[in-house]
Amino acid sequence: MPDFVQQANGDGGNLIYVHDPMCSWCWAFRPQLDKLLQSLPDNIRLVRLLGGLAPDSNEPMPEALRQHLQEIWQNITHAVPGTEFNFDFWKDCIPRRSTYPACRAVIAARNQGIEWDEKMTWAIQQAYYLEARNPSEDQTLTEIARTIGLDDGCFARDLGSRQTQSTLLDEITLSRNLGISGFPSLMLKQGNQWSRIPVDYTNHLSMLESIKSIPGIN
Repeated sequence: MPDFVQQANGDGGNLIYVHDPMCSWCWAFRPQLDKLLQSLPDNIRLVRLLGGLAPDSNEPMPEALRQHLQEIWQNITHAVPGTEFNFDFWKDCIPRRSTYPACRAVIAARNQGIEWDEKMTWAIQQAYYLEARNPSEDQTLTEIARTIGLDDGCFARDLGSRQTQSTLLDEITLSRNLGISGFPSLMLKQGNQWSRIPVDYTNHLSMLESIKSIPGIN
């Protein structure tokens, strides 16, 4: 298990957020996640874990899958009011069913400080969903890293390193071992005990109540 997941937080627990920066439902979840994090008890520490939605591929996405994903985007805008998507992506880019590069980018950013994990995820989401840029491309990811203030030379080296790929696979394995196959997902870890927290895309208070209902959480 990765060290940053193992670490305890006083007498509380770790809230494990399993996600993929190119998961459209994770994008829709972001506003409620932000509200939840602002409301968490002091003895809860957030741990971000990459689940890896789609492995590396250089093949253009089949037309049927392109249409399916665009339908998902449309459905999300109805299910989660306020979620925005730039559909120009589907005509301006050559999409690939490949999210591992974006996941590795988050790890490469995290190597320059844990605070860059969330910042890189947010920047990738903005580039993908609002700016119609393609985070399956390493060039796009390096440009994003430079824009947000990372050392882009160090980032580029880490992005393609074996260690970064190994870390990603470790996180994917952990998420699968926890029984997680869909994103976003939330798990609360207290010692050796794990509790699934149901994700609510429109009301963070339901998730907060689920967390507070667990014995030992203030």
